[in-house]
Amino acid sequence: MNCLLLSASVCLSLAAPLSVAAQSKTAPKPIGAIEAGNTDHFLMRDGEVVLRQGSTTKPLYKNVALADGTKVNYKSGIVELPGGKKTTLKEGDYVTMKGEIVFATAGSAAAARGDKSVPATAQYETYVDRNSSTSTTDMETRLTSLNSRITLMAQKIQLLNDKITLLSSTAQRPTDTSQLDQQIKALEEQLRQVK
Repeated sequence: MNCLLLSASVCLSLAAPLSVAAQSKTAPKPIGAIEAGNTDHFLMRDGEVVLRQGSTTKPLYKNVALADGTKVNYKSGIVELPGGKKTTLKEGDYVTMKGEIVFATAGSAAAARGDKSVPATAQYETYVDRNSSTSTTDMETRLTSLNSRITLMAQKIQLLNDKITLLSSTAQRPTDTSQLDQQIKALEEQLRQVK
């Protein structure tokens, strides 16, 4: 009997450290879990979804499940939203860590909502951030364009003033303003071409 008690106490003393070690281990990450920050996102690039962290990208090796329930297939770009709706990412589209989809083009946004009236090649208009710094070349180009517009507008105003003067004269026969009208039309065409 003493031998049996001794064997049982030895077994318990050996098993106790093993159970403590097993409890102190961290739980394994779920399949597809990766280290990512709130500003990172999953970008469709060259036919596959990659993780973009700032200016760097990392390839994915498993599908991703986000905290809100959104699922991203890294090979096909199919995104399943928590409500069950599915859409396929196009080149440049991405999914934020909150599960929001951001479309790179108007065509890919239309395709996602099933709108066939918008061509697949449709692009968004260029967004200009008024708060960002622009390059010297961009500023010079804008200034040159602005100066051209100002010069053309000043010429048009002068021609219009000349026309007003001719038409308001007290001459008995009507004044011919066709030459001024042609010059004004030519200036309007030049203004349309200056961006």
